[in-house]
Amino acid sequence: MADGREAVAPVGIAQPAGVRHVAVIGGGIAGLATAWYLRSLAATAGRPLRCTLYEASDRCGGKVLTEIVECEEGTFVVEGGPDSFLNGQKPWAAQLAIELGLAERLIGTNDAARKVFVLNRGKPVPLPDGVFLLVPTRFWPFVSSPLISPWGKLRMGMDLVLPARRDDSDETMADFVRRRLGGEALDKIAEPLLAGIYSAEAERQSIMATFPRFRELERRHGSLTRGMLTGRKRPAPTEQPVDAAGHQIPKTIFLSFRGGTAELTDELATRLAADVRLGTRVAGLEPCRDGYRLTLDGAGEDACEVDAVVAAVPAPVTAGLLRDAAPGVAAELRTIRYVDTGVISLAYRAADVDARYGFGVLVPRSEKRPINAVTLSSTKFDGRAAAGCVLLRVFFGGSRSPRSMDLDDDELLAIVRAQLRELLGVSAAPLFHRIQRWLQANPQYDVGHLDLVERIHSRLPAGLFITGSPYLGVGLPDCVHQAQQTARRVLGALSCR
Repeated sequence: MADGREAVAPVGIAQPAGVRHVAVIGGGIAGLATAWYLRSLAATAGRPLRCTLYEASDRCGGKVLTEIVECEEGTFVVEGGPDSFLNGQKPWAAQLAIELGLAERLIGTNDAARKVFVLNRGKPVPLPDGVFLLVPTRFWPFVSSPLISPWGKLRMGMDLVLPARRDDSDETMADFVRRRLGGEALDKIAEPLLAGIYSAEAERQSIMATFPRFRELERRHGSLTRGMLTGRKRPAPTEQPVDAAGHQIPKTIFLSFRGGTAELTDELATRLAADVRLGTRVAGLEPCRDGYRLTLDGAGEDACEVDAVVAAVPAPVTAGLLRDAAPGVAAELRTIRYVDTGVISLAYRAADVDARYGFGVLVPRSEKRPINAVTLSSTKFDGRAAAGCVLLRVFFGGSRSPRSMDLDDDELLAIVRAQLRELLGVSAAPLFHRIQRWLQANPQYDVGHLDLVERIHSRLPAGLFITGSPYLGVGLPDCVHQAQQTARRVLGALSCR
């Protein structure tokens, strides 16, 4: 077609009588939130709409997975996926929690104990106070820290005088940090702290798709340091959002729920239960007279016809569904890389773990370890471990320790225990452990990712929509925000038919 979209059979040219039907494929946070906003926005507009969510597995939530473990010592809240989400600058997950009536369930981090360590030549070294994201904003803690060498500190200080890049072209996270702050800042701070959020390889990670704020600070202020200091001088909001009952949202940067992050997806699944089809895989998709015909593999119906489809599943799965309806889009979707990641949670008695390590330890790639980071979950959030106990989370896989994914459970546990003994002095046997592996679960935002996503969106056939972590953000707030935008696009498209 002239506009670059895939050519398909005519879809819903005339407005049919009756209720419009939208299928959402995928029951993770993006799919659940999309279904929720479709339903709520349609109801607000007084438009009849049916929305059916199809989830191939026997549970909703996707990578949001919380297990409540009861043992002799008491109750533990074990996260198999994300343990928290951003507040403030990305408010969408917190806003959804308020909308669902979960405000009183929200908890903030224990910032009085907020200390992050970085492994440096085999020893955990505190990240200097005042380092915000990757930029030092306090002079003396940074200068006196042994984490960065004197030359490395001088090189980071050159950010104040180096000329700024003011165009909008993309570059890798590694090139950006080396250009502004030098190689040591990349190795000891940016790579473990920032690339780790995306389980990404800094040498391929797109700065514009993951941390565009840094480029904006450089463009506006000529320096990351000046930009960050200017931002921190602005007065913080004195009021936090509250729900109808007056429950105030904690003011910390990260939030979670008393019973784990799955409270959010569980509540969505409960509210949408009548419209959710668990254990039902969408095996095929083809254009039909008034929209799309879905071939279903699961209990109950084996096919259905809908007016619009939202794919909220990994890019390779969406590519498989679109191989006939939109082969060009499918080919583009297959270029989005994925990596395998995993987490092992271990419970200990408090006497067996040194509490001085705050929120945990980041492990730079240069340390060549089989693990990527250790989080002290029970220090980060209250209520994660039974009284007198500690809960740790150890991350592995991704681009930094991919070979750890090939270990069987016994080998992995042995290696993780050896690392904890060597790095943190934890020699006791854990009270219990849980291992969660996520295969091909983390999309990689390589340089040029935003251009790729724009091309994909521009070529989608009418009535087909995509949303979720493969595209414009991997965290819970980003997925919720994309769901809001997708729901509006769907309803807008249906109103024009």
